[in-house]
Amino acid sequence: MTPRFADALNFATIWEGIAEAVGEAPAIAYGPETRDWQTFENRAARLAAALSDSGIGSNDKVAFYLYNGFEYQEAQFAAFKARAVPCNVNYRYIAEELAYLLNNADAKAVFFDRSLADRVAEVKDRCEHLRLLVQVGGGELIDGAVAYDDLIDGFEPAPPVERSGDDLWFLYTGGTTGSPKAVMWPHDQMIANMGGHYRILKREVPRGAADAVDAALEMHRRRRTTRLLASAPLMHGTSGINSLHVLTMGGMVATLVGRSFDPEEVWRLVARHRLTMLVIVGDAFARPLLESLDAAEAAGEPHDLSSVYQLFSSGVMWSAESKQAFLEHKSMTLIDSLGASESIGQGLQTIRGDGSEKMSTGKFVLGPTTAVIGDDGSFVEPGSGVIGRLANRGANPIGYYKDEVRTAETFPLIDGVRWSIPGDYATVEADGTVTLLGRGSVCINSGGEKVFPEEVEEALKSHEAVLDCNAVGLADPRWGQTVNAVVSIADGAEVSDDDLIAHCRTRIAAYKAPKRIFRVTEFVRSPNGKSDYRWARATAESMAEL
Repeated sequence: MTPRFADALNFATIWEGIAEAVGEAPAIAYGPETRDWQTFENRAARLAAALSDSGIGSNDKVAFYLYNGFEYQEAQFAAFKARAVPCNVNYRYIAEELAYLLNNADAKAVFFDRSLADRVAEVKDRCEHLRLLVQVGGGELIDGAVAYDDLIDGFEPAPPVERSGDDLWFLYTGGTTGSPKAVMWPHDQMIANMGGHYRILKREVPRGAADAVDAALEMHRRRRTTRLLASAPLMHGTSGINSLHVLTMGGMVATLVGRSFDPEEVWRLVARHRLTMLVIVGDAFARPLLESLDAAEAAGEPHDLSSVYQLFSSGVMWSAESKQAFLEHKSMTLIDSLGASESIGQGLQTIRGDGSEKMSTGKFVLGPTTAVIGDDGSFVEPGSGVIGRLANRGANPIGYYKDEVRTAETFPLIDGVRWSIPGDYATVEADGTVTLLGRGSVCINSGGEKVFPEEVEEALKSHEAVLDCNAVGLADPRWGQTVNAVVSIADGAEVSDDDLIAHCRTRIAAYKAPKRIFRVTEFVRSPNGKSDYRWARATAESMAEL
C-alpha cells in the first residue's frame, strides 16, 4: 500500500495541527493537574528526538509498562511522532510475562514505572532488541536506564516528519486463554471508527489530516469539545481507544492518580475539570460509582454532575438496573458499546435523556457493518434462535503481530471481504437486536449444552445480595463440565446458596443455573475491570477440593 504522507490520517500529524491551533487549551490531565496542548506537543517532541537518537523510528516497537499519568500520554505521542509503534503492557505482569511480551513485540524501547523497575532489571538482558530503557517517577535508576525527565531536558523538540495512515498502534490482548497477542491497528482504520464523533458536526469521517484538524477546531469554536475521564487504565483498550479518539477531536483526556478504582476520586475530578464524558467498564465500575452518589446524597452533600452529558461503557456487562440508577441521579446519554480489541463498534445500546427508552442488559443494535455468522458460515436470520459469532467487515486491524495462523482464523476472507470475528457468540432477535452470550473460549459445555458465563453472571447479579460473580466450568465425570459460580456477597446480606440458585432459575434455564456457589470475601478482577476467569476457575477448583 502506498503511504499517504502529505495529508496522512495519522495521530501525530493531526495532534500537531491541533496543538498549533489551540495550544493553550487543555489536552491531558492527571489527577487535579492539567497540561495544555502546546506543552503536550513540546514534551512529546523532545521525547521523539530521544527515540530517534537511540535509532528508534518507523515501525520500531515502544512498550509502555506504566500506570496512568502524563508520561503515558506524552511517550505515546512521542512514539507516534517518530513513526514507532506503541505497545501496551499490563502493569500486573510478572517478570516472565513481561519478558514474553517484550520479545514478542521485538520492543526496542520500554518506558516503565519506578515501582516496576526490579522486573525490568530481571528481564532486560533476555530481550535482545531492547536499546532504550526509560524509568518514570524518579528513584535510583536500574543499570542501563535513563530518567524520563532527563530525556525531556536533554533534547530539543524533534521537527515534524512525513507519516502514513498505515503507521500502527498495537493493542495487546490477553483474552482468557493463551499468550497475549498484539492486535495491529493502522491509524487510519482507528480514525475511521470515529463516525459518532463526526456526526455531532454533521460531517463525514475525514480523509486527511487537514480535514481532521479543521473538525477539531470546529468543536472548539462551538464549545463542544469533550473532556473525558478514562476511568480504566490507559493500557486497557476501553480507555486507550477512547483517549485516542477524544484527543483527535481536540478534547482533553483525564486519568486517575489512584492505582485502584476510587469512585470518590472520580467525582472529585469530574467537578474540578468539568468533565463531560466518563468511560467506565460495566458494573465493575458502575456499582461503586452509584454507591458513592447515593452516600453523598444521603449525607446532604451530593456530587456535582452538572457537566456530565455522557457515560460510556465497554468491555463487560453493564446491567439495566445500574443504567436506570444513573438516570435517577442525572439526565444524560448512556452508551453501552459492544466491541473487542479486534473490532470496534460492533453494536450499541444508547439510552438518551430521561430514560424513557427501553433499557436492557447485554442487548445491542448491530452496527452497519456487523453481522452474526453461524458455524456453517451463513448469516444468522433474526428470530431463528441460532447461535453465531459476531463479525464486522468495517474498519478493522490488519491482524495479529507474528501470528499468521490466528490472523487467518480471526480475520477471514468471506466472499472476497475481510471480516473480523474475535469469537463473541450472540443470537439475533426478531427485531434485529443481538443478545450477547459471551466469548467461546470460556463457554461451559455441560452435557453437550453450551452455557455462556455472562448469562449466568447476569442472572446472579440481578439478586440484590450479589456484589460480583464469575461463572466457570469444572470437570465432571457425568456431564463433562458443571456450571459453578464464584460469588461475592454484600456485607450483612443473608442468603443461602439454594436461594441464589433458585433465583437464577427464575432468570435462565435450569441447566444453566450454577450447581455450586463458592463464596469469596475478596473478588479479583483485572485492573481494567474485566473478568479474570483464570483466577475464578482456580478459586473454584481449590474450594471444590476442600
